[in-house]
Amino acid sequence: MTEQDVIALRDLAEVGSAQFKERINDKYDIGCELVAFSNSHGGRLVIGINDKTGNINALSYKELQETTNMLTSMASENVLPGILIDIENVPVKGGAVVVATIPEGKNKPYHDNKGVIWVKNGTDKRKIFDNAEIAEMMTGCGAFFPDVAAVNDITVDDLDERTLKIYLQNRFTKVLGLKGFVGDKYKKASLDEIANAIAKNHDISQLLRNLHFILPTGRLTVAAVLLFASYTQRWLPVITAKCICYVGNSVGGTQFRDKVDDADMEGNLLHQFDTIMAFYTRNLRTVQANDEFNSKGELEIPYVSLVEFTVNALVHRSLNWRAPIRIFIFDDRLEIHSPGTLPDGLTVDDIKAGTSMPRNVFLFNNANYLLPYTGVGSGIQRSLETGLDVQFENNEKSREFLVTIYRHTNLESSQETDKSNQDKAKSNQEAAHSIQRSYGKLTKKQIDLLNFCSVPRTAQEIMDRLRITNQTRNRKKHINPLLEMGMLEMTIPEHPNDKNQKYRKIRSGDNPTLPIAEC
Repeated sequence: MTEQDVIALRDLAEVGSAQFKERINDKYDIGCELVAFSNSHGGRLVIGINDKTGNINALSYKELQETTNMLTSMASENVLPGILIDIENVPVKGGAVVVATIPEGKNKPYHDNKGVIWVKNGTDKRKIFDNAEIAEMMTGCGAFFPDVAAVNDITVDDLDERTLKIYLQNRFTKVLGLKGFVGDKYKKASLDEIANAIAKNHDISQLLRNLHFILPTGRLTVAAVLLFASYTQRWLPVITAKCICYVGNSVGGTQFRDKVDDADMEGNLLHQFDTIMAFYTRNLRTVQANDEFNSKGELEIPYVSLVEFTVNALVHRSLNWRAPIRIFIFDDRLEIHSPGTLPDGLTVDDIKAGTSMPRNVFLFNNANYLLPYTGVGSGIQRSLETGLDVQFENNEKSREFLVTIYRHTNLESSQETDKSNQDKAKSNQEAAHSIQRSYGKLTKKQIDLLNFCSVPRTAQEIMDRLRITNQTRNRKKHINPLLEMGMLEMTIPEHPNDKNQKYRKIRSGDNPTLPIAEC
């Protein structure tokens, strides 16, 4: 570094990556600065520049020796665990200044000799007390893995049989095929029978233990709860998604067209994925794929891109921050807010180039048997190749990663749609209130079934959910009453016995505009 480099650094004034001190007058304060740099992204500490005026006050030869020795000593004694710093004496008019370069630490969190943890906060620093922030530091350094942490008070009996069967079938396709566990035989087999086919003399608990979903202590991991639990939010309440389609372009708007209820989103990652994709298809416009009149319609935002960004949010979100994924559809854009910034020093340019560095490694390596992704890092590149107008923001201040996809919709058409929706608001509200009143008459099992059918489900899936056989009498007992009450509908009503028939929950109107609720 030259004198011109020092002057250029000074002329930028103090920023988060540079700190100026005229002299070392307070060893403890300097030690805290070293801690803050180590816990953040590193930076430079320049001794010999007044931090108020910016004037250079060069150090004498004796001061250089003393300052260099003090910095070296403080890096090992005032920072715990100790760090290595690079110290350079830069000649300037009248003497020299000392530039200490502090790298980002690899053994976070660091603390001072009083046990206080510091991080940079703009040009200043702040203390850390939040366990979630400490856990995030440890996760980034590989000292803590939140996806394999233990979850209390949940057992294998609380896991969803249908989801487990999908996972095992996709992961052990070859083994199960050789054992004849295919088709109806697989569907009718118990989880213990399937586990025994995969690993002799193993029941499902032993198999999950071997697959590291159950810890040696007998407790299930966070990954197991995320992937397989019937009601994930009972144990991990913030691992969910909030989905709202707004009228207009502001998150402060007073009306929305559609909002996914918390109860509808409740479930494991597969259920959350299905529910989010259904939310997209309800609220994004369908456009013709080409100029032919009979061409098949496609969503205005390519479906493959929506899948990629949604899976990324579900699998790569920070599990330490107590915040849900937030998905907002506005007239001009779609936003996906994922808790946590990019891990391990990744940048937006890195992910655009296809760099894959998963945050939750164990979850990442197992979720691909349930969710549609390959894990090789090519998904975002494929999305960009479609010509999508997308923007990525790694926001450290709000501790989230934001994906913004611009819709470029016809404003006049949007305004006409808004007016039509607003004209229907009153009747839709009345319908919503009517359905809400009817909910009071339902059993817990019926309410659960309705929430399950937020995404269209087959009769077999519904019976699996209820853990009963798919027989006519069971369908009449559990499905028909909800059809008659107008709370459930067929996807192919003109052909009730169609083999592709599914059932879905009836909402309070087609894309209604209702007053916004508190989230």
